[in-house]
Amino acid sequence: MNIAPHAPTIETRDLILRGYREGDFEAIAAFGASERARFVGGPQDRWDSWRAFMAGIGHWTLRGYGMWVVEHREAGHVAGRVGMIYNDGWHEPELGWHIYDGFEGQGFAYQACIAARAYSARHFGLDAVISYIDPENTRSVALAQRLGATFESESEVLGKPCHIYRHPHEVRP
Repeated sequence: MNIAPHAPTIETRDLILRGYREGDFEAIAAFGASERARFVGGPQDRWDSWRAFMAGIGHWTLRGYGMWVVEHREAGHVAGRVGMIYNDGWHEPELGWHIYDGFEGQGFAYQACIAARAYSARHFGLDAVISYIDPENTRSVALAQRLGATFESESEVLGKPCHIYRHPHEVRP
C-alpha cells in the first residue's frame, strides 16, 4: 500500500527514491532503535519511530515535499531516507539523510542526495538549501563537503548544538 501518493519517484543508477509504504516501517524502526540514529534524535523506541514514520508521510501532505524512502534497486530493501524537511523551529528547509546499516560506505548517500537536491531545486524551488549536522558526525560532515556544501554557521536544533552547511545552487538563473 502506497501511503504518500504525493512523493514523486526518482531513479538513480542504484536507487529508487519513492514515497512511503507501510512495509517500510520495520526498517525505519530498526534504524531508529540503533546507535546509528544518535545524530538524528535516537536511539528511540518503537513508538517514537512510528511517530517519525508518520511525520515523514505528513510532511509530504503539509509541505508538498519531504524525505523519500531510499530503496536499493537490486536488493529491493530500504536503504535509508533522504530529502527535504522543514520542521517547526527550523531556520529553513534542510536536505537531510539517513543511510541504514549495510548500505553505508558505498556512495548511496551521495547518489541519493544529489538526486533529491536537484529534483527539489527544479520542482519545489528549494535551491541552495542547508543541512543541520552535529559537529561530531564526521561522516555527515564529509558527505556534505563532498556534495559541495560549505560550513555557514554554528546553531542549534531542538536545544542541541549543530553546524549549518549551505549547499550550492542547483538552478542557474
